[in-house]
Amino acid sequence: MDRVLEEVVRRCDAGEVVALCTVVAARGSTPQAAGARMLLLSDGQTLGTLGGGCVEAEVRQQALRLLIDGRSKLLTFKLDHDYGWDDGLICGGAMDIFVQTMSDAAAAAVYRRATDALKVGKPALIELLYESEGERKQYVETIEPAPRLLIVGAGHVGQALAALAAPLGFEVSVLDDRADVASIERFPLARQRLIGEIEPELRRYPVDPQTYIVIVTRGHKHDGRALAVIIDSPAKYIGLIGSRRKVKTIMEALHAQGIALDKLARVHAPIGLELGAITVPEIAVSIAAQLVAVRHGRGDAPAKPLKFDSGQLRELLGKPR
Repeated sequence: MDRVLEEVVRRCDAGEVVALCTVVAARGSTPQAAGARMLLLSDGQTLGTLGGGCVEAEVRQQALRLLIDGRSKLLTFKLDHDYGWDDGLICGGAMDIFVQTMSDAAAAAVYRRATDALKVGKPALIELLYESEGERKQYVETIEPAPRLLIVGAGHVGQALAALAAPLGFEVSVLDDRADVASIERFPLARQRLIGEIEPELRRYPVDPQTYIVIVTRGHKHDGRALAVIIDSPAKYIGLIGSRRKVKTIMEALHAQGIALDKLARVHAPIGLELGAITVPEIAVSIAAQLVAVRHGRGDAPAKPLKFDSGQLRELLGKPR
């Protein structure tokens, strides 16, 4: 999302003509909700997505004609037999997509204000005016700043997690006391690389209610000390890597130091969703999945079944048992 808006501003400032396609309303079952965006460039390339499939292809074609003509327009799609989604599946809903053609800095002012707010960690307000069947309408959206992920430990798991978390929309920082390990080559997507003694650096780090902290240092002593520093913080998520035995050892030590059990209970440990992960990439996937679940308020929800059983399929298809 940030990249799309930043590209709108950058290209309009340079006088380039672009068309920003925004889902301003979605009714029924649709692949994307209001707020999804796709930026169309003058050469036909796109950034962002409206969900893929036939509708996105049609939006791209119509938006390219609007871009060439210098016009903006609301497009409405009913996701029925005319627009099978990807493999021909029918969603059954409807989407209103506003195509906004822009070519100068003034036209992108609302997005400049939004990106400026997001850069300093503040919510961004976007207001769009458009016409629908001769009626003037307004679309209003508040975009929350990207959640900050602090990875404490730049080892193999930290490296793999950073590569996954940044594309998922997390603003990644990594902390380690080894400059060669927490290098830009190993963490090219990290916004910030903090080098120094872990405990003092953690005390200086500005933790807020939108901060996610993953503790994956090179040893349980470092992990325990790091956890002790941030256990009283307002972080939205604290995760600690390790086996149940290691976690038990760390928790017992911290409780003996006077840290209350209810504070320790908020720590996700052992870290990650239970996927049966063994390899470093698999462990990173399990952690990233848990971060996404917490971000969307599903951190404590039981996992959904991986597939329907035969009885559920019969019920779904209306077949007799």
